[in-house]
Amino acid sequence: MNIKCIIGLGNPGDKYAKNRHNLGFMVVDEVARRYAAKFRPGNGDYYYTKIKFENGLNAYMVKPTTFMNRSGIAVLQVAETYDLVPEEILVVWDDFELPLGQIRIRKKGSGGSHNGMNDVIQMLESDRIPRMRLGIGKANEEFEAVDFVLSNFEESELKMLEKSINYAADAAESVICNGLDVAMNKYNMRFQPEINNKES
Repeated sequence: MNIKCIIGLGNPGDKYAKNRHNLGFMVVDEVARRYAAKFRPGNGDYYYTKIKFENGLNAYMVKPTTFMNRSGIAVLQVAETYDLVPEEILVVWDDFELPLGQIRIRKKGSGGSHNGMNDVIQMLESDRIPRMRLGIGKANEEFEAVDFVLSNFEESELKMLEKSINYAADAAESVICNGLDVAMNKYNMRFQPEINNKES
């Protein structure tokens, strides 16, 4: 079954735009940028754009305008509007259990500790939702998890963040054009940069 929609999770508004928790937004923004696609209001609590990929397949990129913990509202609206089943939707979200630059693509599973994905699962009444988890680094002892995910990336992480966004956007395009199995084999766990990489 082809993926017909990629939904990046995050919080709306400038206040949260550069937060670790908004990495899902950053990735769908990058995919849209590559195709000069502009987001516009959808038929519900989300912004969307439709992209025609090089293989001729069309797919929607979506950013919910609900806050993270209510992401399922927007995802359900998208599914109903475009007549999508859960297996046709790829949800992209941040994961503080993975190092920055690492991704994991899976066809189904729980939402773990991520409230946004757990809400999506609850609203769609299914855990058979393809997902891409994006590493944001692990919190040090000074941060509670909620404070960490709502913090901005450090200056020392920005170069690696850019590489990570591009890598995840490549993986998202591969999911659409080549399918989940190919993307999983190519991108899962392959790119594991060090946060303090000095490469110019």
